[in-house]
Amino acid sequence: MSTEMLDNSNNILSAQELKDSKNNQRRRKLLALFFVTPLVIFIIVSFVLPIGTMLYRSFYNPTGAILIPQTLSALSQWDEKSNKIPNADILITFTQELKSLAKQRKAGKLAEEINRSLPGSSSLIKFSARKIAKKSDQDLAERGDQLLLALKKDKWKNPKLWHSIKKSGAIFTDRYYLTALDLKRNSEGEIVQRETKIYLKLFWKSLKIALYITLLTIIIGYPLSYYLSTAPTKTANILMVFVLLPFWTSLLVRTTSWIALLQTNGVVNSTLQSLHMITEPMDMLYNQFSTILAMTHILLPFMILPLYSVMKGIDPSYFRAALSLGGKPIPAFIRIYMPMTVPGISAGALLVFIISIGYYITPALVGGTDGQMISNIIAFHMQSSNNWELAAALGSLLLGLIIIIYWIYDRFVGISNIKLG
Repeated sequence: MSTEMLDNSNNILSAQELKDSKNNQRRRKLLALFFVTPLVIFIIVSFVLPIGTMLYRSFYNPTGAILIPQTLSALSQWDEKSNKIPNADILITFTQELKSLAKQRKAGKLAEEINRSLPGSSSLIKFSARKIAKKSDQDLAERGDQLLLALKKDKWKNPKLWHSIKKSGAIFTDRYYLTALDLKRNSEGEIVQRETKIYLKLFWKSLKIALYITLLTIIIGYPLSYYLSTAPTKTANILMVFVLLPFWTSLLVRTTSWIALLQTNGVVNSTLQSLHMITEPMDMLYNQFSTILAMTHILLPFMILPLYSVMKGIDPSYFRAALSLGGKPIPAFIRIYMPMTVPGISAGALLVFIISIGYYITPALVGGTDGQMISNIIAFHMQSSNNWELAAALGSLLLGLIIIIYWIYDRFVGISNIKLG
């Protein structure tokens, strides 16, 4: 009997211990969640929401549908392929809504929206809105079509203009992505090339500039990192201060310093002329050269630090063993030492390439027209042209390009790193 009671008490104790263990585990999870929650909120607010909003704005554009809903509803019955303008009722409806927009000072928004589909129509709509706003409601209801057509007849009788007005009512559209890829839809709805090709060239130029900067940082950073990793500790620490110095200096200061160095009467040209090495100042500012040079200086630490961390962990006895076995210094360095630094090269190259392809301030200050990158055009559409939808489409494509580059890096370079390990 006592044995049975002892077994029952042991079972009760085991169940209680299991329950206590589960409660402790639950408390630990809640505590961990409590500490992680601020970081999750920060990531959502500062990263997920802005990117999600950008992606949404790139294909969501309700401006036209909000401004002229009745006109767009009437235009849904209009035959676009007839090569004729809409009937009188649609024109009257449009004049009435245009007058309402003029009173609310919103005609400019409609003009900007339609001008994106048909360049040159902005001034027409603003001019017509000012004239229509002076007419009475009764006049517009009776002969609004005649009043509208009397204003620059040749333009209001153009079916392409009304096609653009109808197209502006699409709430969800691929127009901005097509524009970002130098494409458009013709009157039949087919995707064709645009007459002016801007954005693909900018993407390609941005890729080239980022590649040049990456290669230059590797060429400069590799021997410097090797020297830092093999130098005495005191010397290496002093030199590392100079490597990190750009991080402690304002980006604006570093960029404007290059302007002072490279301008026509700057330090470089003045020095070369005083040494009689050149007779006229060289054009070294506001072009791709100045962009690449200034960004290489700014991004060099991002290459040196990964390389230095990898090289510092390489046992120097490997290289000495290769030399002791009869290997020559240069072949031994290339075949023995350099493969072990591939993780540092790949990490630094990825970091420099991704940062440089989306850089904005330095190309804006020293790049001029020739040294501008895709990020500068995105900023232009957000700050000057107010075409946030196109800016969002360009930003989304740039984000997709960076993700693809990272996938290629992870797919191929990551596998090679595993094999080397």
